[in-house]
Order: sequence, then structure tokens, then C-alpha cells
Amino acid sequence: MSAARISAIIIARNEEAMIANCIDTLRWCDEVYVVDHASTDNTVSLAKHQGAKVVSAPEHATFADLRNLGMQEATGEWLFYIDADERATPALKRDIMHVIQGAFKPIAYRLKRNNIHYGKWMQYGGWQHDTLVRLFRADSLKEWDGKVHEHAHVVGEVGDLIEPLIHLTHRNMADGIRKSLEWTNIEARLLFEAKHPPITALRLLKIVIWDFCHRVFVLKAYKDGMEGMVEAMVQSWNRFFVYEYLWELQKMPSLEETYEKFEKDVAHLWEKERA
Repeated sequence: MSAARISAIIIARNEEAMIANCIDTLRWCDEVYVVDHASTDNTVSLAKHQGAKVVSAPEHATFADLRNLGMQEATGEWLFYIDADERATPALKRDIMHVIQGAFKPIAYRLKRNNIHYGKWMQYGGWQHDTLVRLFRADSLKEWDGKVHEHAHVVGEVGDLIEPLIHLTHRNMADGIRKSLEWTNIEARLLFEAKHPPITALRLLKIVIWDFCHRVFVLKAYKDGMEGMVEAMVQSWNRFFVYEYLWELQKMPSLEETYEKFEKDVAHLWEKERA
């Protein structure tokens, strides 16, 4: 019986600093696809240089759209999804190869993820429980759904792998903010469409403070030291970004209309001056 083919699918957007090393940890896969989300840097050329097949996705594509596109292009019996800032290890490779070659197996597998934030493996703050379903038998994966926190629709049993993915994220403050801004606007729009109650100063303050305190004291982020405290603050600011943008969307008249009025008022003053 021949070994099952496995396709690795990487979702990437402006990941020139990360993409080559990610692909290098996937040499054991039969093919590697990079679904490029309108990158403006050297992500595409570097991916091709590493031997990956590149599929271009439009600017407006959601995370679910990107994963569905990879599913449509891949030819393997098994699909392994991985992001550009994640790394497979030799132990994870052996774990995957073992389960897909078994006679009786689930049709998808959940992986643990070791999150490295600001150079430290996060053991608290909720990060220690991070799991993702990323390995699928191709004929069992129906589609991905969701604009922000996408999830897969599968038919059958989901099992658990032993070995984790390594997640090299939040390398510095700028990197953390960049990643946050990629999805906070989307989440705010979803809340707006769901008719979220109006955002007030008190509500905004309570959301930010509650999130920080919950992560630090309930989820014990303080046990990760300075890195844990910084990450807890960053995550609370993520909440601020989401709800501040929701407040902007809720304003009547809109901010765009307000600034247009200011422009007209100034123009009118100049018209009077020149009359």
C-alpha cells in the first residue's frame, strides 16, 4: 500500500521575513502551496524560490476564503494547514506521518500550539490551552467558514496529535500591532452588523480593564513575567482597537460626513472672504 500524499497549505500576507523558514520545515510534504493574500513585498518570489506553488488571492478575501482556496488547489489525500509564522518540528512530522498511515483513524486532527511571544514560550494567560484543527483528510473537509476566527466543517471524528506547532509571533510591539490591525476592523464590523449596543466611554473602559485583569489574575499571565504582562496589555489594547472602531462606525452622522461638513464650512468662509 503506497503512502498517503500530504499537501501543506500556508496562508501568507507580506511574510518575506518568515516564509522561507516555514517552507523549509515542510520538505517532508509532497507539495507545498502558499496562498498569497495580496502581498506587496517579496513573499511570492521567495516562496517560489523555495519550491512552493503560489496561489494568489484577492485583497477582499477572508481568512476562510484563503483556506478554502488552498483546499481547492491541493492534490494530496491529506491537507496540513500552517501559517507563515508557524513551524513544524521533526517530532510533529513523525506524529503526522504515523497517524495518516494507520488503518483506522479520525478524519481530522487537532494540534497544540506553543506560542512564543516577545521571545518567550507563553505558559499562562490562556495561551497554554491554544489548540487548532489543522490536519484533514481531504475528502472529509467540506469548507472553512468565518470572517475572523475561521473554523473548518468536517464530517467525522476529530483526533488529537501529541506534538505541537511552534508559533513565532509577536516578535516586537510593531509586529503585534500589525497583526492586531489585520483583523480588529473585521471584528468591529461584525459587531456593528449584529447591532451591538452603543459604545460609551464607561463601556469602553470596562471592556479594556476587564480583559487585562482577566488575563493577568484569572489566567495568571503574571507568571510569565514581564513578557506575560506585556502580552496581557497588548491583548487588552486589541479589545480597545475593536470597540473604538465600533464606536466610530456607530457615530451619527458618520466621521466622514462630519469632516465633509468642516471642509464645507471652511470653504464657505473663504468664499465670504473673497466676495
